[in-house]
Amino acid sequence: MKEAWIVDAVRTPRSAGKIGKGKLAHLHPQHLLATVLAGVAARNSLNTADIDDVIVGCGTQAGKQGLCIARSATLLAGWSREATAYTVDRYCGSSLTAVNAAAMAIMSGMQELVVGGGVEMMSYHATLAINGYPMYLIDSDNPQLRRMYPTPHQGVCADVIAAQGGYSRAELDALALESQKRAGLAVKEGRFARSLVPVLNDNGSVALDREDFLRPETTAEVLAQLKPSFAQLYDAPFYDENITARQMVQQRWPGLQVEHVHHAGNSSGVVDGAAALLLASSEYAEAHGLKKRARVRAIANGACEPELMLNAPAAAGRAVLKKAGMSARDIDLFEINEAFAVVALKFMRDLELDPLRVNVNGGAIALGHPIGATGAIIIGALLDEMERQGKATGLATMCTGGGMAPAIIIERV
Repeated sequence: MKEAWIVDAVRTPRSAGKIGKGKLAHLHPQHLLATVLAGVAARNSLNTADIDDVIVGCGTQAGKQGLCIARSATLLAGWSREATAYTVDRYCGSSLTAVNAAAMAIMSGMQELVVGGGVEMMSYHATLAINGYPMYLIDSDNPQLRRMYPTPHQGVCADVIAAQGGYSRAELDALALESQKRAGLAVKEGRFARSLVPVLNDNGSVALDREDFLRPETTAEVLAQLKPSFAQLYDAPFYDENITARQMVQQRWPGLQVEHVHHAGNSSGVVDGAAALLLASSEYAEAHGLKKRARVRAIANGACEPELMLNAPAAAGRAVLKKAGMSARDIDLFEINEAFAVVALKFMRDLELDPLRVNVNGGAIALGHPIGATGAIIIGALLDEMERQGKATGLATMCTGGGMAPAIIIERV
C-alpha cells in the first residue's frame, strides 16, 4: 500500500455566518471555496491538470451550495478543466471525510495528487431554512425514520448527553472559557498565520484576512449570564407531528431529568469558512519537488445511537488508534470539534486524555464551526501546531449528524 502525504493545508479566516453581520456573508459559496483552491495551487506552484480529483465536503448541498460545488469552485479558481471534482456529505464531518477519501485514493495506488477540503456558508442556511430546507440533522421529512430513531435537535441532544454524564453547566462554561483564552493567545502569537489565506472581494479589496469570530475578552461571569439556547425546543412540536423532544427523550430514556446547560457561549459558533488540503503520493511529491509535511497514519469511522448523534468521536478515536497500532498515550496532540462543550469533555473523559493535549489553540466554541469545512480546518490546524511544538503525532475527529464520526491520525515528517 502506498503512503499518502499531506503537502499543504490552507483555510480562510472565519466570520459570523449571518447576513449583514459576517464579513464573508455577501460572497458566493463557490467564491469562498475557490479562494482556498487558488491558494493551495499558488503556494505549491501546481500544474492543476495533474490533479486526479478534488473532493469537497459540504453539509448543505442545496441552492448555491448544490450542483457539485466542488467542480464549480475548481473552474472558478482558474484550474485546469482536466481537474475533476466531486462533493460529499457526512454532515459536520464532511470535509474530514473528504480528506480521508483523498488519502484512500492515494493509498490504494489509483491516484497520485488529490485535494480534500470543504466549504460551508452558514450565512446561507437562513435563506435555505426560510425556503423550507430541513435544518435538523436527521431525515426530518420521513415519519417512518423518525419513529425508528426519534432524534431531536442537536442542541437538545447535547443537553441530554450532559444529563446522562453528570456534566454541570460550570464544567461546560469552564471549557468554553478556556477555548476562548487559547484561541485568543493563538491569534496574538500568529499561530494561524501559516495556513490562513485572505478572502478578497470581487473588486480585489480584502474582505477578511484574520479570524473574526473569537471573543478572547469573554469571562466566566459573562458566560454564567447567558440563557440556555435549547430549552424552548424541548417542549415544542417536532415539525408537523404531535410529538416533542421531551417525549422523544423519555421514550428512549424514561425518567431522565434534563437540565438545559448549553447556550451560545459554550456551543460552536455559526460562521462561514472553507479549507483545502493537498495530498500526494510519495512518488509524485518527490518527482515534483513538493515538501512532505506529514503522512496519513490511519483513518477510521465510528458510530453511536442516532438519537443522540454526538457520542461517536470516542468510538472513532478508538477505531483509528487500533488501526494505527497505537494507544491514546502515543498521540501528542488531539483535535476534537467543539460542536458543544459536552462533546469535547466526554471525548476527553472516554479516552482518558490530558486536556493540555486537546484543542490547544481553542476550538469551534471560540473560532466557529462552518459545518462542511470544519474537518479540513482542524486537520490543518493540528498539523501547524505539531510543527510549531515539534510534535510527531496528532489525531483529529468530530461528531456528525446521524450518530457518526470520522477520524484521522497524521504523523509529521
